[in-house]
Amino acid sequence: MDTSSSRLPDPAALATTVASLQSRARTELAELVAFKSVADEAQFPKSECEGAAKWVADALCAEGFEDVALLDTPDGTQSVYGCLPGPADAPTVLLYAHYDVQPTLDEAAWISPPFELTERDGRWYGRGAADCKGGVIMHLNALRALKAHGGVPVNVKVIVEGSEEQGTGGLERYAEAHPELLTADAIVIGDAGNFRVGLPTVTATLRGMTLVRVQVDTLEGNLHSGQFGGAAPDALAALIRALDSLRAEDGSTTVDGLAADESWSGLQYPEEHFREDAKVLDGVELIGSGTVADRLWARPAVTVLGIDCPPVVGATPSVHASARALISLRVPPGQDAAQATRLLVAHLEKHVPWGARIALEQVGQGQAFQADTASPAYASMAEAMRVAYPGEEMQTAGMGGSIPLCNTLSTLYPDTEILLIGLSEPEAQIHAVNESVSPQELERLTLTEALFLTNYAASKR
Repeated sequence: MDTSSSRLPDPAALATTVASLQSRARTELAELVAFKSVADEAQFPKSECEGAAKWVADALCAEGFEDVALLDTPDGTQSVYGCLPGPADAPTVLLYAHYDVQPTLDEAAWISPPFELTERDGRWYGRGAADCKGGVIMHLNALRALKAHGGVPVNVKVIVEGSEEQGTGGLERYAEAHPELLTADAIVIGDAGNFRVGLPTVTATLRGMTLVRVQVDTLEGNLHSGQFGGAAPDALAALIRALDSLRAEDGSTTVDGLAADESWSGLQYPEEHFREDAKVLDGVELIGSGTVADRLWARPAVTVLGIDCPPVVGATPSVHASARALISLRVPPGQDAAQATRLLVAHLEKHVPWGARIALEQVGQGQAFQADTASPAYASMAEAMRVAYPGEEMQTAGMGGSIPLCNTLSTLYPDTEILLIGLSEPEAQIHAVNESVSPQELERLTLTEALFLTNYAASKR
């Protein structure tokens, strides 16, 4: 099916069409948010992810995509693929998003049910609304708008991942085994976000990451703290000591042998804005040294994601025989995630006290990414953003999070231009309770993507 047109659509008319699709966007996003698609069967049934994948596949089929497929990836999840042919001589653009989401954390802390899209104070609330089910809707409506104005002027491939949040690498491994599948002239990753609402931004760098599970054992079993406490080695205390060694007095990450003094030279993040965005309590200091941008985008950052130990309610007066934790280490561009993992493991082995036994297991890893913002596709994106955001120019920022697939795609296709945009601006509170998306940002970024595809096609003629 040829959905192309040699005539460039009028930007104003295209904007009107995108605006008219907003009601459909809300309906479809509500349907997609309703799936509890956390890619962890220990938390939610696998059928929730399978339902979300089928929803995406059906949506692609309804838009005329060919070769739509549910790809069984090596980590046991499904990614959704489809292609929409354009003119024979047109470039190919790959559009990426993911349908899996983070767990909801404390559901009681949500003002509205996390899996029911709820409008409040001009935003749409629900888990995955911004990260990244809204990205799926952005892609669909950009293509629909173009088809309403003469057709899509490029060949389009869409890939929607099913385990990005888990970091288990299913799609990366699948892409490496099938390198022809995702070949494209340009790739738009719809899983980033503007620096703040109304400021059009492309993300130039992503930190890599590693996930390590650590277990500390000291005794054959728990002991009465009155009878044995003071001499018996406490595994939980040993774990706490080991974890504390990962931070300096000011809170900076300190992993032996891992550089932590790089600087960020681009767009800066004023501390007062960061405190507001992060909702830091009055009187509480930020951690680390250097500028906020240095800390977020140019330096490693360790986070203890969880600790297995008895809860306060029901705790007994015991010296603990065993304790474990899950640790995340974000790795900036220029540092190898595999080497960072080795350094993290060696550091913990060295710093666990009292000769306690320590076992470490890597459970996830992804390399950092740095885009070539001087590539021609960025000129097309800058012009698109200039039109979609009147009076604003495209900004370039870093992002402290990780999208492991980016580095895989960059390695597989070194000549492909990769751009990162999306709906995860600070007010979205992704990964936290009460995640939301700005419908205005969804509308403007949908228009941005439609204009980008038009500009990019014209630049390749």
